[in-house]
Amino acid sequence: MNRRFLFVLGSSRPDGNTELLAREAAAQLPAEVEQQWIRLAEHPLPDFVDLRHDSDHVRPPADTTAGLLLDSTLAATDIVIASPLYWYSVSGHTKRYLDYWSAWLRTPGVDFKATMAGRTLWGITALADREPSVADPLVGTLNNSAAYLGMHFGGVLLGSGSAPGDVREDTDALTRAKTFFAQEAPLARFPHQRA
Repeated sequence: MNRRFLFVLGSSRPDGNTELLAREAAAQLPAEVEQQWIRLAEHPLPDFVDLRHDSDHVRPPADTTAGLLLDSTLAATDIVIASPLYWYSVSGHTKRYLDYWSAWLRTPGVDFKATMAGRTLWGITALADREPSVADPLVGTLNNSAAYLGMHFGGVLLGSGSAPGDVREDTDALTRAKTFFAQEAPLARFPHQRA
């Protein structure tokens, strides 16, 4: 399968620092790698309803936001969650998208967990703090989601920026962006698992 990147933009505003950093990293991908960009604010998902114990799970129609996101997620070899750091974790738009993964696990004919196994999850975020450890909850959310599904986890590219365009001044993040997707992503593990 040729590599196909899905960039899931979780910011509530276009062209924010996280998106700028994601586009810098994406510019380094080879031309033959297909890229799809979805801005969640332009494709809002309805509130997630947990129907785990109900039996009426159906595949969302392709012409709905949930259908678009499911089909795009299933078609990707690499999923990039580009979410600003909001209250030490992913944005609300991003969290809702990840909540839908729970529904897709039970969608007939999808076999979401088996399909996602072996694919790669990446994260990109901008934070308004120079201390990278404040992003640990965001990193944990993505790592643990990847581990649960048997995915590889490429880590999180962190950039510093609060006001629009600030990340362009973070030369370390811009340097890391040049090789971020070139690294081999290990199989994700829960923190309590041994290698």
